[in-house]
Amino acid sequence: MVKITETVLRDAHQSLIATRMTTEQILGIVEKLDKIGYHSLEAWGGATFDSCLRFLNEDPWERLRKIKDKAKNTPLQMLFRGQNILGYRHYADDVVEYFVQKSIANGIDILRIFDALNDVRNFETAIKATIKEKGHVQAAISYTLSDFHTNESFIKLAKQLEDMGANSICIKDMAGLLTPYVAYDLVSGMKQAVKIPVQLHTHYTSGVASMTYLKAIEAGVDVVDCAMSPMALGTSQPPTESLVATLKGTQYDTGYDLNKLSEIADYFRPLREEYLKRGLLDPKALSVDANTLKYQVPGGMLSNLISQLKQQGKEDKYEEVLNEVPRVRADAGYPPLVTPTSQIVGTQAVLNVITGERYKMTTKEFRAMVRGEYGTTPAPISDEFRKMIIGDAEVIDCRPADLIPNELDKFRGEIAEYIEQDEDVLSYALFDQVATKYFKYRQGQKYKIDPNLADKEEKTHPI
Repeated sequence: MVKITETVLRDAHQSLIATRMTTEQILGIVEKLDKIGYHSLEAWGGATFDSCLRFLNEDPWERLRKIKDKAKNTPLQMLFRGQNILGYRHYADDVVEYFVQKSIANGIDILRIFDALNDVRNFETAIKATIKEKGHVQAAISYTLSDFHTNESFIKLAKQLEDMGANSICIKDMAGLLTPYVAYDLVSGMKQAVKIPVQLHTHYTSGVASMTYLKAIEAGVDVVDCAMSPMALGTSQPPTESLVATLKGTQYDTGYDLNKLSEIADYFRPLREEYLKRGLLDPKALSVDANTLKYQVPGGMLSNLISQLKQQGKEDKYEEVLNEVPRVRADAGYPPLVTPTSQIVGTQAVLNVITGERYKMTTKEFRAMVRGEYGTTPAPISDEFRKMIIGDAEVIDCRPADLIPNELDKFRGEIAEYIEQDEDVLSYALFDQVATKYFKYRQGQKYKIDPNLADKEEKTHPI
């Protein structure tokens, strides 16, 4: 029997419509989702937190509490970026610990914890905090391809994470790079190496995801991530109903009721049409791009590259940028392309192309990654390249968070006038300006953001 994590409440709408589904839209279907028997509902984390505050004028903590109130039977799951939490930099340990505590207190059961560089040191605090709060630690391995990434290296990493206290392992294939027969070998080897369940997450971007799931299931994977069909395919996940129907009557039968799933799909179809009309759902996001396998660029990152080039009036440089991304990635030690490294590498590739000279201009985030502020890269960065990017700046080779002093008390002092709940300090810690604007709006001052402006905002798809 195979179980499914349903992603329609988080990654599906993050991948297709830049996380614009409102809490009201979500709450209208939670009770029906809760009756299916899913392994879990992925309903929070990732970019949902930022989008609630930035575009929807909503409190992400209140969203979580409301979802939990309606999901009586199914565990709620979130995506947690290790020491980055849900933001784009490393935070102090006291912030990470408090965020984990409050996430679990407000309704999260399973924390899927990952690090963009697969640096195990960046998992430590979040794993320990989740264990302390009696949550389920799902340690996620960011899957990617390079000479420095092999099935054997991923299996070794899974064993390390199990030894650190993980309750399950997720193979997180954010770009849809995992092909069926490689998946069979990877899952088979991982199931032999670890005693805990193994889950597989992928995206349909390259067109192979459903086939990959079938081979992974044959290899013994315990859980896979799917999305309800109106919010599936393209840069999202494989459709839930299709996999349930495929496995029906086999030894892998999920046991889920297709009639009930059909009712849920009926709820999302008009929402999908609404997003299409508003321009939030780009038909390109629903198509297959096999070039993903060539450039190893996640679908959301492609959207961001196009947006950056449009702003510069350089759309004709798109192919050139796609070719530059792998070169920048190689120079920078082959980081997996997932938030925040996907944005860092992608932006640097754009700069290299539009300036006409590689590394003539570098972003502070790229310099920080080369310096070691995000952790150790999978492959060593050459001394010559590092010196070109950061000069004589000191290289960080310790756990980066060891250099960050506690931050919570400072943040509390900065927003004392706005605090209405304990969790507000965490919203501010991650997104200070955006959270402050929301707090002012909440207090009824004249800072209301028109949600319709979201249509005109740059669409980003952090992962």
